[in-house]
Amino acid sequence: MTLKILIVDDEALARVRLRTLLADCTAPAAEVVGEVATAAQAMQCATHQSLDAVLADIHMPGVDGLTLAQGLRALPQPPVVVFVTAHAEHAVQAFELEALDYLTKPVRLERLQATLQKIERHIQLKQGLEPDIPEEVFIIVDRGRTERVPASQVLYLKAELKYITVRTQNRSYILEGALSDIEGRHAGRFIRVHRNALVSRRAVRSLEKHHDPLEGDGWAVRLSGIDELLHVSRRQLGAVRAVVAGSV
Repeated sequence: MTLKILIVDDEALARVRLRTLLADCTAPAAEVVGEVATAAQAMQCATHQSLDAVLADIHMPGVDGLTLAQGLRALPQPPVVVFVTAHAEHAVQAFELEALDYLTKPVRLERLQATLQKIERHIQLKQGLEPDIPEEVFIIVDRGRTERVPASQVLYLKAELKYITVRTQNRSYILEGALSDIEGRHAGRFIRVHRNALVSRRAVRSLEKHHDPLEGDGWAVRLSGIDELLHVSRRQLGAVRAVVAGSV
């Protein structure tokens, strides 16, 4: 499937960047069928052509993106709405308007690809089709080489400075990004055990008393497949206990 996308943003450079990222997306691919700077232009495009999704900024001169979303919902064949904005404070209101996703600038390729997959599944379900759900992967770029690491193989992710260590049973990778973004996209697969670490729910083997040189006496989680222990913060202890007990 190739998704038909309309980009709505009053900043020309933002439109160029988003179009460039969309050109690099696959599975599904995306075709930018239009780029406009205002909500009025967006409504005109959506009225006169078939669109799968509208990627819209929120803060624009005149009618804003939230009002645009309300207008698009009233169309006979409304496209999916995804907000792309630098202002995270509107997330709740965006989802009240049934926006399918909410991307914060600067948008990363991996995050955008995940959004396109959401759009594809939404369309397939709406059409009564069985969604062809691809394997979730992390895109790792290392010294000019791009590698797809299946999320099902990842045991933990640990934030260190501005990078994230992605650990599988066999090796470690370095990923740029925010741990909170990964947690939001993969909440069913990973659980937070500390402010700087997510672990695979299926890999959790036990919860053990542990002395950490930095954290002191406390608890740590042991994962299947590796000997390394990961410290569990007091705040996350109850949630991790529930996973070990098999109640979540």
